[in-house]
Amino acid sequence: MKLMLVVAYDGAKFHGFQRQNNARNVQSELESALSKLYHQQILVKGAGRTDAKVHAKYQVVHFEVNQNIFNLRKKLNNLLTDIHVKKVQKVANDFHARHSVKSKTYLYKIALTNQKDNNYYLLLKNKLDIKKMQEASQLFLGTHDFRNFVAGERLNYTSTIFDIHIFKIGSVLYLKFKGLAFYRYMVRNLVGALIEIGKGKINQEVIQKMLDNKISKRLPTASPQGLYLIHIEY
Repeated sequence: MKLMLVVAYDGAKFHGFQRQNNARNVQSELESALSKLYHQQILVKGAGRTDAKVHAKYQVVHFEVNQNIFNLRKKLNNLLTDIHVKKVQKVANDFHARHSVKSKTYLYKIALTNQKDNNYYLLLKNKLDIKKMQEASQLFLGTHDFRNFVAGERLNYTSTIFDIHIFKIGSVLYLKFKGLAFYRYMVRNLVGALIEIGKGKINQEVIQKMLDNKISKRLPTASPQGLYLIHIEY
């Protein structure tokens, strides 16, 4: 039997999602709680690896067991700290938390004041041209080679971004990205590029050349604290 969990967690309390030694991580704490309840070793596979300090409102994992536990969600939440299980669901045997994903949605929060907690926002007092950021964001839509916006080496840098929405509520600027897949630091690098646009430090031509691989350039990477994984579609 295969079960899916939808979980949320406070990234400020973890050194990322992925299992690792000598650092608090989400994957290990989920596995520890599940193993305790099932009285056997349980390993979970996640939809993706959020980095240290990155938050999740909607992260998905799956695991396999031979039995069901009544009221599993409540029992897990009684064991877990800084992680909240929002949903437990039985899924088909061919379901995979990562490989079955159709889209992911991330939200990035920029506080344009220092009155916010920097564990949950990027604090930025620079004046930003939001209209220019909105216009430049449209360059990222569609299928591109994002190698200039990804950290580390990969065999394939191609992905598709379906939608980018930039909007301001009060003193907070929100950047919402929906796409097929986001690679290491990709959202944070896209945000960093758009902030440079908003500050007037680069123009759209620079971004277009980076997407076309006509130049190899690194722009600032936005801090992890402002990033939230908010939805996954299957």
